[in-house]
Amino acid sequence: MAVSKDRVIVTCALTGVLANRDQCPWVPYTPAEIAEEARRAWEAGAAVVHIHARTDEGGPTYDAATYAAIKAETEKRCPVILNFSTGGAGPMETRVAHIAQVKPAIGALNMGSMNYAKYSQKRREFVFDFVFENPFRDISYLLSVMKEARVKPELECFDVGHTNSIWPLLDKGLLKQPLQFSFIMGVLGGIRATSENLAMQAREAPPDSTWEVIGISHEQWRMICAALALGGNVRVGLEDNFYLDAVGKEMAKSNGDLVAKAVRMARDIGREPATVEEARAMLSLDTAW
Repeated sequence: MAVSKDRVIVTCALTGVLANRDQCPWVPYTPAEIAEEARRAWEAGAAVVHIHARTDEGGPTYDAATYAAIKAETEKRCPVILNFSTGGAGPMETRVAHIAQVKPAIGALNMGSMNYAKYSQKRREFVFDFVFENPFRDISYLLSVMKEARVKPELECFDVGHTNSIWPLLDKGLLKQPLQFSFIMGVLGGIRATSENLAMQAREAPPDSTWEVIGISHEQWRMICAALALGGNVRVGLEDNFYLDAVGKEMAKSNGDLVAKAVRMARDIGREPATVEEARAMLSLDTAW
């Protein structure tokens, strides 16, 4: 399928791991709530939704049955492309079982280890501070499961070294080009959220790759602008940012609100949101393996 170069894939990260209703009342928890947010995102222009499963009380879970319920509930409502996370902590077998059993179109994985922290200038102390471990051993295992399940990997890169980690995995046959990257920007311990750094990350990716930017919190809209200008794809959603403005005063009331703003920004510079069918072609989903 030939796709016009002015198309942009909008992904929506619906709920994340840590966001809760004390912070934002509209964070979805149950499979039906997550599916409703997927529908709202799709109706606003998203072609892909990125999903972390939750318990009904809001805690994180890797339970494959919960992911299966999310998939079933979403497919009742809309044809959006499903992207399931494998990020977090715990045994690798647990973190990837839902990929093997439920088989979403895309599986996201972290491409390297890093310090992962949040610092409060007001309190002059770290809100949290830990080492996010993702050695090649674990990356290779996740990719082998995705390959067996015929699920397209999405390579989440928090720094340029993560982007450069593809080469041994290509050599081992665990990755197949064209690749799909997510460049996460604005996490303390990772790369700073600047347009110059995003351009560098995009240059590090092989020429036939697709990529999207994930700007964290108040950095989101600045990075959306940069990605749109550079010809990349974009991700928004309540996992990454609650607010429709850069200073954090106007809270979104659904994931659809955030997608609608991203779509308006794209159209302002002459780019149209890709349909589900166009996104599948752009991401080479039907020929992933």
